Amino acid sequence: MNLFIFLQSKKTLVDEALDNEKTLSIYNLIMEGGTGGKIIMAILFLLLVVAVFIYFERLFAIKAASKVDKNFMSQIKDHVSRGRIDDARMLCAQQTKSAAAKLIQKGISRIGKPLEDINTAIENAGRLEIYKLEKNVSVLATISGAAPMIGFLGTVIGMIISIFEIANAGGSIDIKTMADGLYTAMTTTVGGLVVGIIAYIAYNHLVVKTNKVVYQMEAQSVEFLDLLNEPI
Repeated sequence: MNLFIFLQSKKTLVDEALDNEKTLSIYNLIMEGGTGGKIIMAILFLLLVVAVFIYFERLFAIKAASKVDKNFMSQIKDHVSRGRIDDARMLCAQQTKSAAAKLIQKGISRIGKPLEDINTAIENAGRLEIYKLEKNVSVLATISGAAPMIGFLGTVIGMIISIFEIANAGGSIDIKTMADGLYTAMTTTVGGLVVGIIAYIAYNHLVVKTNKVVYQMEAQSVEFLDLLNEPI
């Protein structure tokens, strides 16, 4: 009987200890990080939202710019070689979002002029298309560098808060007194690194996708210029 009562009391103490145990969650860490930590985390969350929005918006735009009919260049060659310039121009107009088609359309509009002028017109149109493809991508690079620094700023603020609390406590080290500052220091550092890593990966992925479109534009532009150089 005594053993049963002992086991019951022990179980009760364990249950109370588990109930009183402080669980670790991201929400609690942010909420207990003090005003400075909350402000830093809010800024980081805003940067994360901006980075994710720019990434998907640019990704869909780049994919649309890279799409072109597989028979596009063969049809262009056929129209140009037969002198059907209007049909070639109409074919390019149908590829409304293709960056390469826009370059070919610019070159077709210059047919009849010196080849150097056609090449210059295509190059100028290419620069414009590349600028459109890279729109706001530099913001991702900025976020990937700025987010960790903002997180480290929160670390410095958290350490200052901890030192200030220790000084006000008469120099005695109390973990509870330092808790708010330490929460601010740790959560903002992790938050800044996470946002920075996400933005960095997103930026590099978009750069790779953009380069593929640029290579496609260059290849089809060269193919078009070679067509104009062919003897009639």
